[in-house]
Amino acid sequence: MTGTHRATGSGQASLHDAYLEQHLDRLIRDIPDFPKPGVVFKDITPLLADHDGFSAVIDVLARAGRDDGGNVVVDKVVGMEARGFILAAPVALALGAGFVPVRKAGKLPADTHSVGYALEYGEATLELHQDSVAPGERVLLVDDVLATGGTVAATAELVEACGGVVHGVAVLMELSFLPGRETVGDVPVTAIRTV
Repeated sequence: MTGTHRATGSGQASLHDAYLEQHLDRLIRDIPDFPKPGVVFKDITPLLADHDGFSAVIDVLARAGRDDGGNVVVDKVVGMEARGFILAAPVALALGAGFVPVRKAGKLPADTHSVGYALEYGEATLELHQDSVAPGERVLLVDDVLATGGTVAATAELVEACGGVVHGVAVLMELSFLPGRETVGDVPVTAIRTV
């Protein structure tokens, strides 16, 4: 499997790794020219519909919130709207940590921190409830794809505005032809697949 991830050494982990090695490319399909011409969209809905594949992905992503001994080292898991929610919530459950949603502007009801950023095909604003991450809490950021890194960098800025500490980033896919890692900087990145 290409990419970077931590192994826990458990039998279940190795079964999950083997499943992903055999089936991940089949479970993620490319949709050309979506949402606009020139963009190739990575559709993960077949993966989400496959229980074994989905379970394996959650197991591998959750390893980014553990140390080498398998101990949980994060307090919160933050997922970015919208596909990040699908992955981050079960990762939080697997780690016994809280889940925090980062939403598009105007979607959260209480006081928020807000930051604007550039996407590979546009611009957006993200928001995070000001009280969702306590000062000093360690946070794992989870999303489906690391592309230009704008979403992750903006989310890290929101977590830090709350006083939280970004422990790492875990993604299903990293697009190596885009500058995501450079944008993220020194934050450790776990990617199940690098394309």
